[in-house]
Amino acid sequence: MDIFQVFRDRRSIRKYKDTPVEQEKIEQMLDAARLAPSWKNLQCWRFLVLTDADKRAQVLEAFPDDNPGKKAIASAPAVIVVCGNPAESDVENGIDYFVADVAIAFEHLCLAAHALGLGTCWMGWYDENRIKRALGIPDDIRIVGITPLGYPDQEPKARPRKQLSEIAYFNQWPHSN
Repeated sequence: MDIFQVFRDRRSIRKYKDTPVEQEKIEQMLDAARLAPSWKNLQCWRFLVLTDADKRAQVLEAFPDDNPGKKAIASAPAVIVVCGNPAESDVENGIDYFVADVAIAFEHLCLAAHALGLGTCWMGWYDENRIKRALGIPDDIRIVGITPLGYPDQEPKARPRKQLSEIAYFNQWPHSN
């Protein structure tokens, strides 16, 4: 699949078939994430793949009931908890770069999943401490996001995007009136 087609066609999936995801595809996705750039090439990301129903249920309990992604977690045959180790990155200009490093790797994972015919949905509204306790994630590791993973059982339409002229400038920042 052409990379630009992957960019255009990827959607956040919130309904999944109960078909298990092949280990080979999961490893392909993780390998794509592993290849992401990072602060000083320190590669601070970590991925916890959950295919066990009990482990996925523990993650589900950490999502508020009014989070629309909770049903996605419940229906997906796999969940990936995407973490970062802040000690393997740095802070520059007040920016915690472990978040950027993990975000880049997470997006590599999501794009690779789409290219393999799988669906993902980046989620960030959950009780981090509850998940860490349930899954034995060390205190010094941060959960940056969680995604359900599986074969999509929906085909969402594209959501509106701003025009390039609204977000990209050349040679200088536009003057505001």
